[in-house]
This record gives sequence, C-alpha cells and structure tokens, in this order.
Amino acid sequence: MNTVSTLEATDKLSELIAAAGAGGPQIITNNGMGTAVLISYDDYRRLTARKKSLVEFLLESPLSGSDLDLTRAKDEAGRATLNFDEEAE
Repeated sequence: MNTVSTLEATDKLSELIAAAGAGGPQIITNNGMGTAVLISYDDYRRLTARKKSLVEFLLESPLSGSDLDLTRAKDEAGRATLNFDEEAE
C-alpha cells in the first residue's frame, strides 16, 4: 500500500491509478490524515457485490438436505437453545 498527499496525488494521478490496478490500494492523505483510498475497479466490484442472504447461504450449504437435527430445546429459563448432543446409536 502506498500513501501520498493530495498534492502528490494531483501530480501523479496516472501513476496512482496504475499502482492501484497492479499493486493494491493507494492511500491519499490531507494534512497527514487519511482522506481517500484509490482501489482498482475489480476490488471495488468485489467489495460492493451483493452478498448472499443467510437463507441462500444455508440452502447452498453441503449440509442442505442432510439429516442434521437442529431442533430447538429450551433451557431452565425457557430460552430457546440449539441441542447439538448426539445420542449414541
């Protein structure tokens, strides 16, 4: 990661764009404080891509359709808990 001031970024924008594409994020500072980050378009797309919902994740899980028992049990206070104890067969 490279760090440059806004003044340097103005002078070297083409170089910063190339570096972001090849070498990772480029941090731009103003008065010594981080102000902006220049990243590649691929990194931007990856970071802003729609994330799967929990339901989609679970449906695509290798455990989907298995006989895994996740029924809820209740503790002494009546709160729902998951029981992962397996009975010996």
